[in-house]
Amino acid sequence: MEERLEALYENVRKVIVGKDDVIKLALTTLLARGHLLIEDAPGLGKTMLARAIAQSLHATFKRIQFTPDLLPSDVTGVTVFDPSRQRFEFFPGPIFTQVLLGDEINRTSPRTQSSLLESMEERQVTVDGKTHLLPEPFFVVATQNPIELEGTYPLPEAQLDRFLMRIELGYPKPAEEMQILSDQIREHPIHSLLPVIKVDDLLSLQEKTREVRVGHEVQHYIVSLISATRKSPDVRLGVSPRGGLALMRAAQAHAFLHELSFVTPDSVKAVAPHVLSHRILLDQHREYNGLSKKKLIEKTLNETPVPTLPYDKIATQA
Repeated sequence: MEERLEALYENVRKVIVGKDDVIKLALTTLLARGHLLIEDAPGLGKTMLARAIAQSLHATFKRIQFTPDLLPSDVTGVTVFDPSRQRFEFFPGPIFTQVLLGDEINRTSPRTQSSLLESMEERQVTVDGKTHLLPEPFFVVATQNPIELEGTYPLPEAQLDRFLMRIELGYPKPAEEMQILSDQIREHPIHSLLPVIKVDDLLSLQEKTREVRVGHEVQHYIVSLISATRKSPDVRLGVSPRGGLALMRAAQAHAFLHELSFVTPDSVKAVAPHVLSHRILLDQHREYNGLSKKKLIEKTLNETPVPTLPYDKIATQA
């Protein structure tokens, strides 16, 4: 792992115990210039993971606690008439930051949820007909609790599609939970976490990620995977071309994180369940019978032929 990424990874591990794979997926999303949705039961560390990543960066950070009464202008900002200057002045909202934590995003209304669409896709905000660019990098980490349905507004497909990955944390093992208790006898490690990577370094790493080669064979493999989701009898709506692009970007970032100069099918397979599962709609009958989106993606990965890369040895030696 690249030295700066290693420092970032180890810093986040001080807060999130026993979830190394999850941390690497989060960093993969960051490298790919995507956005991250963390979905799991309460108390498993969703918000702490988001805060740990934010505090590890020398970047501006803001947090929005989403509630049912939150308005779009509370997120994007508002234009107000200034009588002393006889002109309208724009007051930016909390979305004008480099790292944004959206806590419990499914607790706010669809109208407010939609205020994030333009920002997450085009990295800009349009208010009263005027467009305002967001800072670089712009990284949204959102959390939601899937088991609490009362008083929530499930994210629509268009909003889910804006997230490069959707990940889960899961329960820690007993030994890991013992370490969590031991680490927090006095205070939470998040309070002493310091930044370890500068914004310019992060932008440089994101640019290098785009330089990771994606060969024709891997491109064909990605197209085969997303085509299979569209043809499956278990699926009402398959992965879109934007989902295929997201899979390629995530695979590039995964390869870069593991110090590879080219994307392998293994990198595609490693990120595919987290990139594709929230981009499909299952047939309702299949869903009622216990088929999950992640299981369907895993089935697709098992049934799709994996290509052999003719340049593996050359690329490894180079």
